[in-house]
Amino acid sequence: MNPIPELSPQLKQLRLSGILDSLEARNRQAIEAKLAYTEFLALLIGDEVARREQKKFSSRLRRAQFRTTKTLEQFDFERLPQLNRSLVHDLATGRYLQEKAPVLIVGPCGTGKSHLAQALGHCAVRQGVDVMFTTCAGLTQSLNAARATGGYERRLAALARVQLLIIDDFGLKPLRAPADEDLHDLIAERYEQTSTIVTSNLDFPEWDQAFPANRLLASASLDRLRHNAYCLVLDGMSYRAPKLLPANTKSAVTQKAAKSTLV
Repeated sequence: MNPIPELSPQLKQLRLSGILDSLEARNRQAIEAKLAYTEFLALLIGDEVARREQKKFSSRLRRAQFRTTKTLEQFDFERLPQLNRSLVHDLATGRYLQEKAPVLIVGPCGTGKSHLAQALGHCAVRQGVDVMFTTCAGLTQSLNAARATGGYERRLAALARVQLLIIDDFGLKPLRAPADEDLHDLIAERYEQTSTIVTSNLDFPEWDQAFPANRLLASASLDRLRHNAYCLVLDGMSYRAPKLLPANTKSAVTQKAAKSTLV
């Protein structure tokens, strides 16, 4: 007698329907290996736990809204020999999340700041942490949009609760009112409560330039961001540099251009 048709609705009622995906295979394994009933049950429960963990991971990854799947394994450390690799790997363990400390990443365009920030975010997702990735401009725009619909306080509270907020491209555009006040309010709400990763093309002493209209607000915001922060400096050539043509190809292109001009 095949008990699976009878088990199916019962497992669904218990919200254990994922067991059905591996039930037949595990049943064959148990018969062939002469497993005890408890061993067979342990295999099924293990499958269900793994399925649920994968589902949670996929959900957290989707909510994080990463631009692309950038992991630490894909990061090219050889391009940045001066980067504190030990600190990066220590951050990957998530200790800074327990400390509720910020992580500040600076460097020229194309050195991998966004990649590294998303890679650390990906590590946090693996560790069961809720993460949100956004640009500084996108963040302030979302807060301003919430203000227009009367949902500013609710949106601010939701952002303040995110366990790890990654703010990319800080200082890329000057912050004008009310964006400067909105960012300050968010930083103040998250201060020593949750962790924030910030990337910027500006050197640390230049960060106040992001608040051109209100130096006092800049001082208050940056003081909170820098307190107990881990700092990473990425100094190297941009990986977005155009590829150079081989010498023989370049010569051929030049000759072709010359002939076209003569014609």
